[in-house]
Amino acid sequence: MKQTVNQIDLYYKKTGSGAPLVLLHGNGEDHLIFNALTLTLAKHYTVYAIDSRNHGKSTATKDYSYETMSDDISQFMDALDLEDVHLVGFSDGGIIGLLLGIAQHPRLKKMAVLGPNLSPDDFTEESMAYVRQEFAETGNPLFQLMMEQPAISVEKLKEIAVPTLVIGAENDIYKPELFPLIATTIPNASLLIVEGHDHGSYIIDNDLLAESLLTFFS
Repeated sequence: MKQTVNQIDLYYKKTGSGAPLVLLHGNGEDHLIFNALTLTLAKHYTVYAIDSRNHGKSTATKDYSYETMSDDISQFMDALDLEDVHLVGFSDGGIIGLLLGIAQHPRLKKMAVLGPNLSPDDFTEESMAYVRQEFAETGNPLFQLMMEQPAISVEKLKEIAVPTLVIGAENDIYKPELFPLIATTIPNASLLIVEGHDHGSYIIDNDLLAESLLTFFS
């Protein structure tokens, strides 16, 4: 299915029944990364798994900014008149979630942000070196996005009012102090560090993730 927002078409897959739950993937991915997770969540919620602009089956544009992608999702929720939304955002999707939370979007009820960062400085030196090398070799603007954005101040996190679950991996691509900082700064947040996993592995090997999300959203 597709929904027109911001003069582009966002592709999404809708499954399940119940209260709305929006899934937002990470950089260079699409909604398919959540296939296994969706099977569990759709037993309890109406799941909207969205392809961000410049990803999957959504419109390709020259605009690569988290603010624009956040506005896309805001307009998506408005267009479908979704109320009391549970949001799960991974990596780039988590950044979008933070921006929506900072904006105090009225349609949000709770959100889980998985592996977000606040700025490029949050990457470990090794991880950022990989990003720079990939951009140098490919010129892919998705790598440039990671090198230049986001720019979320720690102070802004204090404006997030909805209950928030912050999830990170023990062996993530970001500095280990990042996720505790986010979780302790957001007024009503809790923290889960997934032991033995890297940035994205717990999304696919997701039994613990699904259980944690269902517990948090219930």
